[in-house]
Amino acid sequence: MIALLQRVREARVEVAGQVIGQIDAGFLMLVCAEPTDTEEIAEKLIAKVLKLRVFSDEAGKMNRSLQDVGGGLLIVSQFTLAADTAGGNRPSFSGAAPAELGRRLYEHTLAIARRDHPLVASGEFGADMQVHLVNDGPVTIPMRMAA
Repeated sequence: MIALLQRVREARVEVAGQVIGQIDAGFLMLVCAEPTDTEEIAEKLIAKVLKLRVFSDEAGKMNRSLQDVGGGLLIVSQFTLAADTAGGNRPSFSGAAPAELGRRLYEHTLAIARRDHPLVASGEFGADMQVHLVNDGPVTIPMRMAA
């Protein structure tokens, strides 16, 4: 799975002008399933995200995790993370999982996140979403999780 984490002061996602997911300080996580991904990979990704130490401690060092700071987690599906721009000017998205698998893995990722963390919000798989965020730092972490 491919993920892009952004440490945020706040973030929200809207569909058709309605806010469907919103958090205060924490992570905005854009996530894309790939064709060979499994539920186990999604579980490893969430475990890593929740423990990733990129929040400041008392000394100002990135030494605290999302769980340590009690931050929110806004998870948004984004198949364009699998874009291949090597050939020409139109990206190929063949590296993204087919829609049915992508939806299943996205929903599993949400379920695991909600099981393991109290503050989880989400976008809507396949919807035309507008994502608003205030990046904190800025801190942006690309991640790829494999078996």
